[in-house]
Amino acid sequence: MESIPPELNTPTYIDVLEQFDAAADWFCLDRNIWKRLRLPQRALCVTMPIRMDNGDVHVFQGFRVQHDTSLGPTKGGVRYHPGVNLGEVAALAMNMTWKCALVGLPYGGAKGGIRCNPKNLSRRELQRLTRRYTAEILPLIGPDHDIPAPDVGTNEQVMAWMMDTYSQQRGYAVPGVVTGKPICIGGSLGREEATGRGVVYITLETLRHLGIKAEGSTAVVQGFGNVGSIAARFLISNGIKVVGVSDSTCGVYNSNGLDISALISYKKSKHTLEGYSNAEMITNEELFGLECTILVPAALSGQITEENAGRLKCRIIVEGANSPTTSGADEILRERGVFVIPDILANSGGVIVSYFEWVQDLQKYFWKEKEINERLQEVIITAFNEVLKFSISENIDMRKASMVKAIKRLADAHLARGLYP
Repeated sequence: MESIPPELNTPTYIDVLEQFDAAADWFCLDRNIWKRLRLPQRALCVTMPIRMDNGDVHVFQGFRVQHDTSLGPTKGGVRYHPGVNLGEVAALAMNMTWKCALVGLPYGGAKGGIRCNPKNLSRRELQRLTRRYTAEILPLIGPDHDIPAPDVGTNEQVMAWMMDTYSQQRGYAVPGVVTGKPICIGGSLGREEATGRGVVYITLETLRHLGIKAEGSTAVVQGFGNVGSIAARFLISNGIKVVGVSDSTCGVYNSNGLDISALISYKKSKHTLEGYSNAEMITNEELFGLECTILVPAALSGQITEENAGRLKCRIIVEGANSPTTSGADEILRERGVFVIPDILANSGGVIVSYFEWVQDLQKYFWKEKEINERLQEVIITAFNEVLKFSISENIDMRKASMVKAIKRLADAHLARGLYP
């Protein structure tokens, strides 16, 4: 197989590609489709000069990558983070393709991002940057083409600015161009909690499969942003004791269980977990060494590596983040008997409810939150059971089973559509 193009040659892309190649090799994927799916269908790099509040002009770099459009328009988040690069964005777009295919959504995968630290930008600077980025990627996006959503470092306000910028160019409101936006302009009930809620639905099904009672189980959550904090809250409401959590600065631990509501309030007011007094302060590395039933990595990619995989003391890993586990770590976890629920299944709740939001925008008809949560639970648990059945019947782990099922759906679509021209 061809080598990775140098512009995509990053650790995240290498890991995602290794997982794809292993699954494709396992079921003897058509070589022509194999070669096509190893690379993104379309990628755009943009340069954005932005006038800062002090009058200086700073030049930012941004990206939007569409991996595959065989099943429909592309879908994927936009992240604002200092580590954003083309290879990472392309890898995450590829993962979005598998995620959408796995849960049966009529989307291909996309991803976007800007290399910046949003914490260092004022609201006015963030708005100028967002609107300029939207204008630069305008040729690629649209409700029938590519639908952005929030990701690391972005939120519903960023989506509102993107939606407004796109709509200004069209001359009328186009709510379906993005998802994860405020409810007052076409957002969906249940969207903000969807990824964390889906992680917990998957966790409970995994516990049932393994014969482990939720009551008395313990959990550790790495990453205390939107996904991690909401997952922690729902874990507790289902009888699971959360003993450790962390953010980008530090971690906190309490063997008797953390008060997640108090932690969420503290993080909201202080923007950090540092200084929280009702728990023991620990490092992120120490967090991975805590004994627990369930570990939920819900931060950034590449957090569980060959260096720390052997030190984990959990029975189950439910990947709330995208690509949190490297390929080398996967092998170690497999040998140790750790039951891993891969990201493309575990954190698919966000894109599932994003799909619901998109459908509601197109229909101009909105659903009740109870209906949305019930539909989310039905879709994600159906996908889990399909993957679990396939995993058991073929004697393969859940990651490979998820990848094979997703890739097979993509391959069938490519073969049915044929080759153009």
